[in-house]
Amino acid sequence: MAIQSAQIRVSTDGDGDIVDITRGVQEIVETTGISDGAVNVFVAHSTAAVTLMEYEPGGVQDLQDLLERLVPRGADYNHNRTAGDTNAHAHLRAAVIGPSEVVPIKGGRLLTGTWQQIVLVDFDDRPRERTVMVQVVG
Repeated sequence: MAIQSAQIRVSTDGDGDIVDITRGVQEIVETTGISDGAVNVFVAHSTAAVTLMEYEPGGVQDLQDLLERLVPRGADYNHNRTAGDTNAHAHLRAAVIGPSEVVPIKGGRLLTGTWQQIVLVDFDDRPRERTVMVQVVG
């Protein structure tokens, strides 16, 4: 079994910014030469997440609106009080979505659905540079 790893660096606006990273993941898969297997996409930040969605303006806005309803930015959070911080909502939203996704690979191509893209979601309350780890197994 072959395992190859790479990283994608992403600049975000923070504050719920959603960035399509599908092309970058596919390019990494292609460089590995692994044609059948799986790719794990993982963000090692506690205020960011990785998921699959239809990346289009309405869907992006709907996800942002949903997360604001579920985990409101201005609510009273223990983390903000005890840590003197302002981004408890970002930590909670990231925990709800999760840090990683695994996508199958066949013939060197990601087996995502027609309307599925791999996205990085940055929930922090300021712009950030994020590192996404991509591990291809085959």
